[in-house]
Amino acid sequence: MTAVLLSLGAAITFALSAMFVAATAGTLSVFQLARWQMGLAFVALAALSGLTGGWAAVTGGQLGLLAASSAVGIMLATSTYLATIQAAGPRISAVLFSLASPFAVALGWLFLDEHLSLGQLAGIALILLGIVLAVIAEKGGDQVLTRPLWQGIALGVVTALGQSVGSLLARPAMAEGVEPFTAMAIRSGLGFVFFLALIALPFGRAPALPGLRDLRHVAWSALFGMVLGMSLLMAALAVGEVGIVSTLSSTTPLLILPMVWIVSRRPPPPLAWVGAGMAVAGTGLISIFG
Repeated sequence: MTAVLLSLGAAITFALSAMFVAATAGTLSVFQLARWQMGLAFVALAALSGLTGGWAAVTGGQLGLLAASSAVGIMLATSTYLATIQAAGPRISAVLFSLASPFAVALGWLFLDEHLSLGQLAGIALILLGIVLAVIAEKGGDQVLTRPLWQGIALGVVTALGQSVGSLLARPAMAEGVEPFTAMAIRSGLGFVFFLALIALPFGRAPALPGLRDLRHVAWSALFGMVLGMSLLMAALAVGEVGIVSTLSSTTPLLILPMVWIVSRRPPPPLAWVGAGMAVAGTGLISIFG
């Protein structure tokens, strides 16, 4: 039951974070958004880790795994994830994120000699069909996109792949008992250093500091997505089965639809509900038959 509650809590906070990120579209660049989000998240997570005493228990091997996880799951995947939300909107971004599950299955097949069952193949097919329906629904909707939709889809695919690899790298460290706040403090701290270093390059700079409105949105997105969401996910991986955790934490595509409805005061298209439901069902099949 603990793993179930933690996983559902992670899904809810991920959805809330995506809504706040979407509110910055057109006003903040991806690297500026990531830099502030990582910095604010690190301060909060480092303080929480200090209160729990988690820093003292991390070994060199665990630090190496979390650093590698940060490089793929934070530095790469966060950049593309934020860009996906700004380019394609929170609805379709959440559905694309469900590709992390079939990517994890494919990686196991390629590198760990794991076999694909008919149930897993059916789950992958459901996820892909759900994404197609979500794209069709988005094209027929009234949301104003900041980039061509195909760019958002491409960024979302890279995000899901990076997230799946990052989770696989972090899993051994979490299984050894690394405290969740500490794990995310390490991952977000390294991410902050990376995004801060990008200021040295022309494309990584911003013409001005964020306004107070944007800074509030970034702070809320960091709180829900990095501090609460990822910490809940790390905690769920430490106490629950990977299949159950991945399935329940992947219900974000469904949870985000009523949030979009409340904010926009327009119900999402029926195809959006069907596509999100298929993506969640496909993730469930992969987890059950994994």
